[in-house]
Amino acid sequence: MKIPDFLNGSFEAIGGVIVFLNCWKLYKDKEVKGVVWQLTIFFMAWGLWNLYYYPYLHQWLSFVGGLLMVIANTLWIAQVIWYLKHPPERPSQKT
Repeated sequence: MKIPDFLNGSFEAIGGVIVFLNCWKLYKDKEVKGVVWQLTIFFMAWGLWNLYYYPYLHQWLSFVGGLLMVIANTLWIAQVIWYLKHPPERPSQKT
């Protein structure tokens, strides 16, 4: 194990955990508001590239952390698509 792989893999894994926290928050709110979801698509695509690139460099800890990040971003994007197509029902306000 090399130190740069360990550090990069740690950053990737921590990033994945943080994105899972976003997934949990979106699950609870059931509403997409105030985010640029296209940005996450870009980073998910970058992560998919990394799943090819890290093994090419023999950086297996980075690969595992990157896999966690891609899974979390994929889940978040799937939730965004779902909640944009199925917005929560709002109780009608009576005046």
